[in-house]
Amino acid sequence: MVAAALLERARALGAPSIAVVGTSKNAGKTVVISALAAALERANAPFGLCSIGRDGEAADALDAASKPRFFLRPGATLATAAALVPRTPALEIIELTSEQSALGPIVLARVRAAGFVEIAGPPSAAAIRRIARALGSDGRLVLVDGAVDRIAALRGGGDAIVVAVGAANAPSMARALDDVAALVARLRLPAVDPARESVRHRGALTPAAAAAYVRANETRQIVVTDPTQVTFGGRTFLELAARLDLRCERTLAVIACSVAPLGSSNAFEPRAFARAVAARTGLPAIDVYADTIAQPAA
Repeated sequence: MVAAALLERARALGAPSIAVVGTSKNAGKTVVISALAAALERANAPFGLCSIGRDGEAADALDAASKPRFFLRPGATLATAAALVPRTPALEIIELTSEQSALGPIVLARVRAAGFVEIAGPPSAAAIRRIARALGSDGRLVLVDGAVDRIAALRGGGDAIVVAVGAANAPSMARALDDVAALVARLRLPAVDPARESVRHRGALTPAAAAAYVRANETRQIVVTDPTQVTFGGRTFLELAARLDLRCERTLAVIACSVAPLGSSNAFEPRAFARAVAARTGLPAIDVYADTIAQPAA
C-alpha cells in the first residue's frame, strides 16, 4: 500500500506529523490524508487529525461541488470547531482549547463511533502548530491538512511533507508539472553553506526583493530563515531561483508528491503523469487512487 510506504518514510525521519499541501485547490490532499488515516487504523496506530482551514464537508462552501470526506473509526483524535461536533455521541470532546476558527472555538475530540467528520482549524501558523502539538502530546502521529497559500504553518513543525498536485485547475500537464516543481523546489531550499559568502535576507523574500538581487547580479548565497519565508511560487519562482543561489537556515523535509490525475474538466494519463512528476521533482510520486508509486530516476 502506498500510504503505508509514506508512513514508513515519515517514521524513518522521526517526524511527529505529516503535512499534506497542494499546489492548488482540489489537488487531492484530503484523499491522501484519508489513505494515511486508513493505513494507521489498519495498523492499530493512534493518530490525530487537524487542518489549517475547513475540510471534510460534503460540498464545497464556494461552488457546492462535492468533496472527499474523512471517515474515521474509534480511537482517532481530531481538532475541529465546537460548532461542527455532531449532537450524536459519535465524538467525545476531550479538551476545549483557547484557539479560534472561523466557526468559533476549537475543541479536541475523540472518535467514539465510526463515521464522517468535518474538521476546522485556526487561520494562523502559530495556532495550527499549537493544535498539532496538543494532538501529538501522547506520541501519536498527527496528520495536518495544509494549504499552499499558508505554508507558514509548516514553520517549526518538524513535519514530513507531502506535496499534492492534480489535473484540477491546471490547464495542461506542463503547467501542473511547473507548479509542482516550483513548490517542491521552494520547500526544499538547501541549507546554507557556511564556507561560502552569503547575504542574510531578513523577513519575507518577495518577488520584488528577489528580482532586485537578480538585477544586482548577486552571486552570493541569499539566505532566508526557512523556506516558508519565500512568498512566491510557480513560474516566477522557477525563473528567479534559476538566477539566484537561494538557501535557508532551517530546512524542511519533503518526502514525496501525490498525484490526482483526474479533474472535473480535464485528465492526465495516470502513469505518465506520476512518472513525469517524479522526474521533475526527484521525489517518489504516489497515486493513492491506483495504489502505485513512480520512483525518480536513480
